Formats: sequence, structure tokens, C-alpha cells
Amino acid sequence: MTQPNPLRAYAAVTAAYWAFMLSDGALRMLVLLHFNGLGFSPVQLAWLFLLYEFAGIVTNLAAGWLAARFGLAATLYAGLVLQIGALVALAQLDPGWTVVASVVFVMAVQGVSGVAKDLAKMSSKSAVKLLAPAAEGGLFRWVAYLTGSKNAVKGLGFFLGAALLGLAGFQAAVWGMAAVLAAILLAVVLFLPAGLPGRMKTDEAWGGWRSPDARVNRLSLARMFLFGARDVWFVVGLPVYFQSVLSDGTAEGRREAFFLVGGFMAVWIIAYGAVQALAPRLLGARTQPEDQMVRKAVLWSGLLVPIPFALAVAATVAGGPAPWLTGVLVVGLLVFGFVFAINSSVHSYLILAFGSARQITRDVGFYYMANAAGRLIGTLISGLSFQIGGLPLCLACAGGMALFSWLAARRIVTA
Repeated sequence: MTQPNPLRAYAAVTAAYWAFMLSDGALRMLVLLHFNGLGFSPVQLAWLFLLYEFAGIVTNLAAGWLAARFGLAATLYAGLVLQIGALVALAQLDPGWTVVASVVFVMAVQGVSGVAKDLAKMSSKSAVKLLAPAAEGGLFRWVAYLTGSKNAVKGLGFFLGAALLGLAGFQAAVWGMAAVLAAILLAVVLFLPAGLPGRMKTDEAWGGWRSPDARVNRLSLARMFLFGARDVWFVVGLPVYFQSVLSDGTAEGRREAFFLVGGFMAVWIIAYGAVQALAPRLLGARTQPEDQMVRKAVLWSGLLVPIPFALAVAATVAGGPAPWLTGVLVVGLLVFGFVFAINSSVHSYLILAFGSARQITRDVGFYYMANAAGRLIGTLISGLSFQIGGLPLCLACAGGMALFSWLAARRIVTA
């Protein structure tokens, strides 16, 4: 098989991943704000995203094997095609349907989108392992740039989704996104170089899902709780709280709230992505051996724990919406984002460093299965905790998840 130019292949994979994550971020914000505006409860909003996250768990288990069988290019294309299909299906949503019918339909469409996202993610991250130079921290730098830039693009997607909802309406926004993504898919098919690696021998058997390397399994557990700690407040709690504070109930007020909520979520994700991309430089990755990076993962996991607990105390003291609380939340969650981004970047490096090149798609698939499981748990707890105890309970649950992530990360050192 002809080997592709590594830089050209990396650029093509990154461009495809960018396009996908732009649509993914926009779709999430569209769905959240549109249905919140229709009067859906926090638990109902959480249900809209549960199948999306559950599909990610299943997909990541199968995607590694599929990529090993058919190649990374095939699974990358499949992810883009499924996302286009999900957008076209979502455009068929009828405002006259009952709440139950709407929830079931959107859950199913989001499930397809969840499959698409994790096919694209696994393909892109695995390709980096096989393409990146080994010298001078090349793997950490390449995966950090891919992940950081992806999250910046996804942040733009959050703002794009909120802006399109306010300016064009739900259906027009969804159709427009499907058309743009179809054009990008065509461009990727034409320009992605042949010979993208990742395919295994056709007679290799389906292997077990857990890695034989205990470090991979423990890192995956830490990853699960890390992303649970973020999504507990990120998915439902904070957007719903901010929209209730910022909107005056009028059509114009709701439109302004769309822009403000989407803008904050976009800034948070973009800043998070920028920190991820800078993480190799911030941590001195060029000169750090692997065992030292493991210790840094433990340190930064511990630094994350007190932040959501402190914000939960502030929300409890405020006793409800207050201007000073909004300011504290914005600053506190930006600090959370900085520490979270360092954690996420180190994790993304370590899974590729730990993983075997021969079965990298399986190791990465298992790791991102744990990531999706954390998002699923976080999404469910986000809706439930916000409905039961409001923002204070939501943030306290995030602190508990961060604590479990730190405990799991500590076990990697002894693996």
C-alpha cells in the first residue's frame, strides 16, 4: 500500500474533523435552545441527548474494530455521511407533534449523530498516532493541535447554532448545515490522500474490548469521570440557568438570550481548545518523559476538584439568580476550563502513548467509549440535579465527578 504524505494526510483529517465538529456544536446548541424555548423541562432536555451519548459508547466499541477492518478513511467518511443524514432527518421535525413524539424523534436523530461523531473522532485521533513524528514530543504536539483546534471550531459551532436559530429559524438552519457539510464531504473525498493507514490483516480476530495494558484501562476510567464533571453543568444546568437569567420572556429577549448563552458557550469551548493546543508548550512536553507526564496528569486532576465545589458554595450562598453570582460563575468556569483543558490534553496524549500501534484503533475506541460513558452519566445527572436542587446541586455533582477522576488518575502511577 502506498503510504500517504504525513503532513497532507494530517491536514486532510484535521479539515474533515473541523467540519464535523462545527456542525456538531451548532446542532447541540440548536436543539438545546430550541426545545428549551418550547418549554421542555431540564430532565426532558437531558433525554434529548442521552441516546447521543449512549450511541457513542456502543460506537466506540465497534468503531475500533471497523477501522481496523476497513481503514480509517472509510470510518471517517461514514461519520460525515451519517451526520448529514441526521441533519436532513431533523429538518423533518413537525412543530405540531406531541412532546413525547418530539422527544422520541429527536432522541433517535441525536443517536445517529452520536454514532457519526464518534466514528469521526476515533478515525482522526487514531490517524494521528500513525502519522505523527516520534521525535521531540511530536505525538503530543500533533494530537494537541488536532484536539485544541477541534474544540475551538466546536466553540464557533455553539455560537453559529445560537445565531442561526435567532436569525433563520430551526429548519432553515438545519438544512443549511446539511448542505455545507455535504460540500465538505465531497472535498474531503477528493483531497484525502490514498493509503491512510489503520487497516489490519483480514484474518485478525475480533479482540476483547479491555486493553491488556492496565494503564489504558485506568486512564479510561479517569477520562470517564473527567468528562462527567464537565457535562454535569455544561449540557443542561448552566445554559438553562443563563437563559432564565438573561431572557425577559419576550421574543426579542429570547433572541438576545440565544446570542448571549451561545456566545458564552462558544468562548468557553474556544478558550478550552486554545489551552489544549498550547498544553505541550505549557507543560514542557519536548523534554518530559512519559512517566513524568503521568504524574502531571495526577497533579492537574487534583487541581480541578475544588473549583466546582467552590462554585456550588457560591450558588448556595446567593440563594438564586444574582448579578454577582453570574460574574462569579463566568470567571470560575473559565478557570475550570483552563484546568480541564490541560487534563484533557494530557489524557489525549497518554492514550496514544500507551496504546499499541498494532491495535491503536481498539485502544482509542475503548478510551473514547469511556469518554462517552462519562458524557452520558454527566448528561443524565445534569438534568436531574438541576431539576431537583438547581445550580448548587448541579455544581456539587460536578465536583464529585472531578474527585473520582483524580482518584482514578492516581492509580495510573502504580499500573
